Amino acid sequence: MADTVADTAGDSVAVVVGVGPGLGSALVRRAAGDGMTVVAAARQATKLEALQSGPEVERVVPHDCDATSPEAVDTLFRAADELGRLDLVVFNAGAFAPGRIVDTDPAEFERCWRVGCFAGFLVGQQAARRMVRNGQGTIIFTGATASLRGSAGFANLASPKFALRAVAQSMARELGPMGVHVAHTIIDGQIRSARYQHLIAERGPDSLLEPDAIADAYLALHRQHRSAWTFELDLRPWVEKF
Repeated sequence: MADTVADTAGDSVAVVVGVGPGLGSALVRRAAGDGMTVVAAARQATKLEALQSGPEVERVVPHDCDATSPEAVDTLFRAADELGRLDLVVFNAGAFAPGRIVDTDPAEFERCWRVGCFAGFLVGQQAARRMVRNGQGTIIFTGATASLRGSAGFANLASPKFALRAVAQSMARELGPMGVHVAHTIIDGQIRSARYQHLIAERGPDSLLEPDAIADAYLALHRQHRSAWTFELDLRPWVEKF
């Protein structure tokens, strides 16, 4: 068993689930730039089109996947098996439909839970099966402020985020002694993207988290020595109050 997984190369594979134009794409670029072959998964294939260009394109394998489907997630990881040894998995998917409890559609509440938590369980399970066999690997779950606090109007987000954090905690305690590093991040703020670009005028240029900076933090988690593993890492702009 290796002390770290950072020294893997050549046949090292990463899987990023929940790839979009912000953090997901940044994670794919950073992992590919680190020499890994990266399977980039998203429900909508159009979200993967931007990854078809750039210096790391030859290391990126796009894969459309409904992460709430056990069969689709199994197919995703079988495809990754063909590329080499699975060393890093990031679950970055989520869904949120704000609204009052009295108005929330039960089907929409269930959808948010399935995307935000159940899919995380499915991805984590497939990753764990392979990494335990290998005796090494890193699994990172992306959380949010709502992982720790359920605010008014945010039940659809807080419920799956709370649950995902619990899944990550259980996995970390179960898999750590087997050489698998499980981590959970708290993204405390909005990530810079076209969707939130308007906030800069209201809050200032440092008010949004930079996707590449977050991706760097994820790769640093992956490189940690097993004698000093981080379980939970909270990331926020320096101007964010907490």
